[in-house]
Amino acid sequence: MNVGSNSVGNHLVDIHEVLHEEEEDKEENSNTSNMADKSDKRFNRPTKNREIKRTPRNFSRQVSLETGFSVLNGETSKDKNERKVLGRSGKSFGGFGVDGTGIEARNKGDFSMFRTKSTLVRQSSKIPLRKDSGIDLQNNNVKGGIDENVNKSVPAGRYFDALRGPELDQVKDSEDILLPKDEKWPFLLRFPIGCFGICLGLSSQAILWRSLALSPATKFLHVPLFINFVIWLLGVGILVAVFTTYMFKCALYFEAIRREYSHPVRVNFFFAPWIVCMFLAIGTPPKIARDTLHPAIWCVFIAPIFFLNLKIYGQWLSGGKRRLSKVANPSSHLSVIGNFVGAILAAKVGWKEPGKFLWAIGFAHYLVVFVTLYQRLPTSEALPKELHPVYSMFIATPAAASIAWGAIYDEFDGLARTCYFISLFLYLSLVVRPNFFRGFRFSVAWWSYTFPMTTVSIATIKYAEEVPSFITKALALALSFMSTTMVCILFVSTLLHAFVWQTLFPNDLAIAITKKRYNKDKKPLMKRWTKQSPLSFVTSIRKHHSGDKESVSDEEK
Repeated sequence: MNVGSNSVGNHLVDIHEVLHEEEEDKEENSNTSNMADKSDKRFNRPTKNREIKRTPRNFSRQVSLETGFSVLNGETSKDKNERKVLGRSGKSFGGFGVDGTGIEARNKGDFSMFRTKSTLVRQSSKIPLRKDSGIDLQNNNVKGGIDENVNKSVPAGRYFDALRGPELDQVKDSEDILLPKDEKWPFLLRFPIGCFGICLGLSSQAILWRSLALSPATKFLHVPLFINFVIWLLGVGILVAVFTTYMFKCALYFEAIRREYSHPVRVNFFFAPWIVCMFLAIGTPPKIARDTLHPAIWCVFIAPIFFLNLKIYGQWLSGGKRRLSKVANPSSHLSVIGNFVGAILAAKVGWKEPGKFLWAIGFAHYLVVFVTLYQRLPTSEALPKELHPVYSMFIATPAAASIAWGAIYDEFDGLARTCYFISLFLYLSLVVRPNFFRGFRFSVAWWSYTFPMTTVSIATIKYAEEVPSFITKALALALSFMSTTMVCILFVSTLLHAFVWQTLFPNDLAIAITKKRYNKDKKPLMKRWTKQSPLSFVTSIRKHHSGDKESVSDEEK
């Protein structure tokens, strides 16, 4: 207990440690009597009596954090002087009850807080309450604490502050999460939307091998169309498996889907399923569709992308908490690539005017994203160093733009070549930095390498058709070989981690972060003011309201 006095003898009492209720009464009475005695000794002249509003009892008395959680845990201590020390394990929300009696123990093995129809309120009704405490712990602590962290949207800046890793998927050591780390979560909660990156890599490979088989620039290779057919079937099968699994996750754990949609990196992967579908439509083997596709296919696949454009681009434009300068990261290119892929498919179905419309939208936002990521405004969040694999997204967007322009105007002209040269330079600038992409454990984020490498390879084949030479053909062959090799390596590694080592889907810690940061290095501190004497209360009013004339006149007296 710290007792301070000002120049006129008014005393303020600042208590940092919260006492039990009985000890509080004794302590407050003794403090009041001591302050009154000291005031009588120091002041011999009478003071002017004034009407002072006394603070309510609940203002001067608060329930401590430890007492509240001891009631929540249903504990009854025989010795009232015995106090429970709160620890932080870093394994679940708040770290309270690490001994097996707190919130962590109650939620251990129970992940219903992330279910579509959460049973958190029903579970909290089973928590015993103490009527003599006069506190509604069920509503205040449980519903207002955990449920608020689960159901409300997490600010975009919290993900950058609390997470690290290739796709902001690892929790920093200084952060705590809502679910236990030492327990294996249900499979659907461990299944991220980033798995659609696997489908992106395989579906783009189907287009690449179709181009290698049909392009005049690579006819000397005599590539059979059977490879395109096999890769296309494999891409369709994996897309169906991933899409079905994620739909089950949407049906059972919708709160986890909301967390992923709020994630500044994963929100861009909501474009991925529809981009994959359009890739598979573009790379359809000639045996299945020789001529142009039906326009209804384009309408079905472009509709979700267009609505996502309105939502995401609207947030960038409105300047709110999710403005582009705050959430920009390399994966933001994925939301732009969907427009260029949609333009390619529009040209394939014979609707070139809608393709031009999509190309214009994509190119305008590509320039904004490109400049924002290069400039890194001071108001934006610091981009983590571990977010390196998705840096390859830089080369995918201009490459897709060049292919789309050539498909719309049936000519790989100056603008298409300009976009291609930009992607080629960015590709070389990343290749010469091998250390930039090393030092990370394997995850599905590594598939972010494949799609951009394949896109720039396809653009190189188109360029070799317009400018046939030994250099262009050799470049197209080299880039195609590199992208195919990368896809094969990652595909084998994915199978090994998924079925042999069973480490492909660890606990998805990114969706379980708290809405607000809790500093685990410092113990919770409850600071409050005790009942004060009239003189000290007047002094506190004077400090907080310096402009009050009455307080100024009293100070001069």
